[in-house]
Amino acid sequence: MAAGPVRAAPSAGTVVAGTTVSHAQNESQAALDAYWTSDRMKSARPANTINSGWAAEGRSILPKAGQESVAKAPKEPVVEQRATAQAPVSRIGKVFFTMNGQNYVCSGNSVQSGNQSTVATAGHCTHDLASGWATNFVFVPAYSNGAAPYGKWTARSLHAASEWVSRNDINYDGAFAVVNTLNGRTLSAAVGASSIGFNMARNLTYSAYGYPAASPFNGERLFSCYGTASADRIGGTQSQGIPCDMTGGSSGGPWFVGSGASGTQNSVNSFGYSTQKNVMYGPYFGSSIQSAYTAASIR
Repeated sequence: MAAGPVRAAPSAGTVVAGTTVSHAQNESQAALDAYWTSDRMKSARPANTINSGWAAEGRSILPKAGQESVAKAPKEPVVEQRATAQAPVSRIGKVFFTMNGQNYVCSGNSVQSGNQSTVATAGHCTHDLASGWATNFVFVPAYSNGAAPYGKWTARSLHAASEWVSRNDINYDGAFAVVNTLNGRTLSAAVGASSIGFNMARNLTYSAYGYPAASPFNGERLFSCYGTASADRIGGTQSQGIPCDMTGGSSGGPWFVGSGASGTQNSVNSFGYSTQKNVMYGPYFGSSIQSAYTAASIR
């Protein structure tokens, strides 16, 4: 029998800064393994297409940012920064999920936590005001051209910053998924995990990773950008921008402090402006996003 969409049954209550999604691990793993075929993963849409209003508001790469200043802002000079193709990294992968009957794709990264099973991603890859919480959520580390070399890790709970859940506030576009064990192993044991930092200094230099899927990319391989973060002068958000031309699909991909993928994760790919080419913004990892992480790490 062909596998159809699997909707995880929510638990009776919610947790701080997020929600809990509970289901039988064995049933979920088998069903989602069957559901997320190579073809279905390749055809999933970048998550920036969830809310059709984002494009109308002047946001380009990912979701919405500053509400009023975008249309009035002068066009910024193009920042020349071509994303660089990378070999797969075991900790970094693609996130697949369903919202309102449509399959979507984002990026994510395994981070250190007490449960050794936590994935960092963007808030808009877990929850939307109109659609609610994502279902069919899996993390595929080291994804490459339809292959899942470490398997498909099903989520048992999703946790986003409370400001994102309540009003989709782009300043808090950070979230975490707690995944089930796979073949008796935790995610960290299977692929490793990055350290994660909160309330760190601004204007640091970052290496951002992700799987851009919107043109001119196709979402089938890992890319990275490198640069020093600067303040958002267009929308006035608390987010920071780095030179980067990655597109939709890279949402939720990790920002590491320093050069390469071995540093501390301190943000995720979040959004960009149509009036400012080749700049990717990521949320400041402050206390609210830290609360979502704390809720996830003890699940």
